[in-house]
Amino acid sequence: MSLPHYQPRNVLITGGAGFIGANFIRYVLAQDPAVKIYNLDVLTYAGSLNNIDNLPDAKRHVFIQGDICDSQLVSDILQHHAIDTIVHFAAESHVDRSIQGPAPFIQTNIVGTFTLLEAARQYWLLQKKGDASQYRFHHVSTDEVYGSLSAEDSPFNEHTPYAPRSPYSAAKAGSDHLVRAYFHTYHLPITISNCSNNYGPYQHTEKFIPTVIRACQNNQPIPLYGDGTHIRDWLYVEDHCDGIVKILRKGRVGETYNLGGDNQMSNLAVAKQICEVMDACYPQARPHRELIQFVRDRPGHDWRYAIDIQKIVTHLHWKPKQLFSEGIHKTVEFYCQTS
Repeated sequence: MSLPHYQPRNVLITGGAGFIGANFIRYVLAQDPAVKIYNLDVLTYAGSLNNIDNLPDAKRHVFIQGDICDSQLVSDILQHHAIDTIVHFAAESHVDRSIQGPAPFIQTNIVGTFTLLEAARQYWLLQKKGDASQYRFHHVSTDEVYGSLSAEDSPFNEHTPYAPRSPYSAAKAGSDHLVRAYFHTYHLPITISNCSNNYGPYQHTEKFIPTVIRACQNNQPIPLYGDGTHIRDWLYVEDHCDGIVKILRKGRVGETYNLGGDNQMSNLAVAKQICEVMDACYPQARPHRELIQFVRDRPGHDWRYAIDIQKIVTHLHWKPKQLFSEGIHKTVEFYCQTS
C-alpha cells in the first residue's frame, strides 16, 4: 500500500530538542506551512532548549517536556492535539555510554518505542478507526543495526541481516523489530529509515566531529580510537531531514529506506579535513593535525559502515546534496561561532 502524497498536519516529534530532531523541526517549519509540531523531549544531557531557539515560524511549534515511556502522557498528547503523524527520533545513541551503562538504552529505545507504538495503535486504529491513508508513524533508526563490514563487503542494503554488536545498536535493532511487528500484526502505518553517521549544527559535543573541533579550538589532543582507520559514511543532517520528509510524503507504508551520504571516510581522514579547515579559518602556531593522538580502541568497535541508498534514490528520487568538504566547513563555522 502506498501513500503517494501524504500530508502531515499535527506532528509529534520525539526527541526534538536533540541533534537530528531539532534540525528536522527547523527544516519542516521552514518548508511546510501546513504542519504544526508538538515536540516531546525529556531533556536528558543530549537535549537542549538552546537547540530550538529562534525557530522559523515558532508559533507552529509547541514544546512538551516529558518521557516517551510515560504512556498516559503520550496518549494524552495524541488525543488532545489530534496527532496524525509521529516522527520518532528520541533515543539513547552514544555507543560508549551504552557500553558503560546499557540499562537506559533498553528503557528508552525499546520500552519507549513500544509505548509510542501502542498509544498510536489505540488512538489511530481503535479509537479513531483510521487507516493508512490518514496516519503515519516514522521510526528513525541507524545503520549500526547491520553490524560491521570488512573492506571487501558490499554496503548495507535494506535486506542486510541484522547483526548489532553494542548495547546501543542491539536496542535500536529491537525497536526496529517492534515497529515492523506493529505493521504486520496490527497494520499500523509505519515507515523506517536507517541512516549513516550524521554531522552538522547542534550535535552534542560528545560525538566524534564536535570532539575534534573542540580539541582544535582548545589546542588539546584529538583522540582517535585504534589507528584511526575505522570507516563511516557521513550524512549532512539537513540531507537526512530532507530524506525523512520524502519518506513521509511518498514512502510506501511498511517499508524501510536506507539514508546515507554516499561518502565513506576513515576517522583519520575526517579529523585531518577538520584540521585543514581550522588551519585556514583559525590558524595557530602549529598545524592542528599535530594534535591527533591515537588512543586505546573501545570494545566491539565496528570497523566499517557503508550504506546502499539505491532504493530511496530509485523509488523516491532522493539523494544527498551536501558535499562533505562544504558540509564540514559549515559545521566547523557553526561550532566556532557558538562556542
